[in-house]
Amino acid sequence: MPTDPRYSILFEPVRIGPVTAPNRFFQVPHCNGMGHLRPNMLAAMRGIKAEGGWGSVCTEVTDIHPTSDQSPYAEGKLWDDGDIPAVEAMTRAVHAHGALAGIELAHLGLAFGNQDSRMAPLAPSHRSIVLDEPIQARAMSLSDIRDLRKWHRDAALRAKRAGFDIIYCYAAHNLSILQQFLLPRYNSRSDQYGGSLTNRVRLLREVLEDTKEAVGDRCAVALRFAVDELMGADGLRCEEEGREVVEMLAEIPDLWDVNISGWPNDSGTSRFTQEGFQEPYIAFVKRVTSKPVVGVGRYTSPDTMVRLIKSGMMDLVGAARPSIADPFLPNKIREDRLDDIRECIGCNICVSADYNIVPLRCTQNPTMGEEWRRGWHPERMNPKRSDDSVLVVGAGPAGLEAARALGERGYNVALAEAGETLGGRVMLEGALPGLAEWRRVADYRILQLQKSTRVDVYRDSRLSAEDVLGFGFAHVLLATGSTWRDDGVGRTHHRAIPGLEHRPLFTPDDLMAGRLPRGEVLIFDDESFYMGGVLAELLVKNGCQVTLVTPFPVVSPWADNTMEQGRIQGHLLELGVKILANQRLSALDAESAVLACSFTDRESRLHTDAVVLVTERSPNEELLLQLQANPAALHDAGIKTLRPIGDCFAPGIIASAVYHGHQAARELEEPEDAIGFRRERIIVIG
Repeated sequence: MPTDPRYSILFEPVRIGPVTAPNRFFQVPHCNGMGHLRPNMLAAMRGIKAEGGWGSVCTEVTDIHPTSDQSPYAEGKLWDDGDIPAVEAMTRAVHAHGALAGIELAHLGLAFGNQDSRMAPLAPSHRSIVLDEPIQARAMSLSDIRDLRKWHRDAALRAKRAGFDIIYCYAAHNLSILQQFLLPRYNSRSDQYGGSLTNRVRLLREVLEDTKEAVGDRCAVALRFAVDELMGADGLRCEEEGREVVEMLAEIPDLWDVNISGWPNDSGTSRFTQEGFQEPYIAFVKRVTSKPVVGVGRYTSPDTMVRLIKSGMMDLVGAARPSIADPFLPNKIREDRLDDIRECIGCNICVSADYNIVPLRCTQNPTMGEEWRRGWHPERMNPKRSDDSVLVVGAGPAGLEAARALGERGYNVALAEAGETLGGRVMLEGALPGLAEWRRVADYRILQLQKSTRVDVYRDSRLSAEDVLGFGFAHVLLATGSTWRDDGVGRTHHRAIPGLEHRPLFTPDDLMAGRLPRGEVLIFDDESFYMGGVLAELLVKNGCQVTLVTPFPVVSPWADNTMEQGRIQGHLLELGVKILANQRLSALDAESAVLACSFTDRESRLHTDAVVLVTERSPNEELLLQLQANPAALHDAGIKTLRPIGDCFAPGIIASAVYHGHQAARELEEPEDAIGFRRERIIVIG
């Protein structure tokens, strides 16, 4: 199918120094929890994106020397020639589909403590490292600076030998020594590398020129630069020194990759940032340089992409998270299959994988990170094994994904939903403050089911065990979800909280169903992620006075992994939510709520008109238990498979439910494997 003429501009080639990108779709460097630890997984993942139409595909941040050791994080390494084969696997995978391969070389300076190499971190001046570790970086001598330039040049030459087409110099995200030299808060030097902006830019200029001299005959040299840090006068600002740096270096790089710092700002979640939120900061760059410019903004709309190009703001549309949610986004635009795009929901579950040093994952795309180890392809399913039919009970995220994927395999599927609305918890949570984009998880799958000739959807179809046994399906997947507990049992309390009968009691299910408390409300948030915070915001907007009590030191501590904990807590404070950290709800009596310190058990009292418990969920497994209780009836009914999936099996985050639904569809009637996936193995020599 020919490309819609409206979008043909997106598929024009773009010259970048000595190389040419085949189109304007540019997967910017992004971390992934694979790095040097899992090179086969990394290569397969990047190769899938090239297959999906991304014209340029880049690595993650790649260390150039042991004094820039990001351990324990699984990022790239190019310390010596022994590291070349691992990164070369990625270039081969990308080149196989005609895309350019880029590598982001970096020295991280005082961003990390070199915990593995145990070498003293380097910095422009004597400073504590950025991480909360009792480690200080030492000020670099002029000899150290000469060494740094050589290390970067040597790494660029290795990258060239490994086959990379684009080689980055990195000055962004508060993670690069080249950026740290620019910033007065880190650079208090009085020599030629400190003081004036001209002096503070000197090292960045030198490294750019060194890299172009070393590899510029064949490789494009890109500069990834944060034009603003959103810190006011304490940081770089696009209208002041940020712009001046671009003006000073305008024609040196072959490509400007521009964004804002730090990483939580650059990759803000949809709860706090909208598509294109970086545009006001980066709009000036294209007016300052004649070189190609790439920027990001969680873009998923081809119309927006065209606007960016035609307005002259960008030459290439950059993406990290949208390329994870749908590696085939470019091809779907080319083939006029816009309805098939899995749009990024901006939840940053992908980021959490990197933070936890595990392979990349995605709420929208359950195949992400599984391309090599499980052999999963985002656009192709394994064919069905038989003509058996399948019943999926429950149309939440797990059920929708299982039905969609089974239909794609070729099975005839019936999807039965107890209510009228498809989507389950995704639609309910998507109605909470800031989470509207999460509904894309359901929207994409519902649309795919509407187009499917293999899946029949039945709404208002609450099924009993007798119904399931009588239908004649060979395989039954139960995706009946879960229910929030109303007794306080969870991570902190292993028995019911005493005295709950003394106050009107609510759970997240109540609030999402529109049953809201009034007056002064206590939320006991024992969940550690997002639910307590969004419910507090919901209640404030409905006129309640809210106190959030949590046993953790901060609100939503796990949201550190999605880079939004600070924003969540700050937002709640701005809304007037009273936060009582390191406290647990111990009991309720006729007069007040009894709180206890997480450390000392010292008790205090708090007046409240109602209590909302955000603790944990119980799987809705009644139907499962009824069916499992009668194996003979299952046999007589011809049911070969009975499998709970998603929250019915083990309540978790939405990404887990989607993944489990997809896994169940992939594995139906397939031979069992003891482990189920390949592993990257360490070879012991000698």
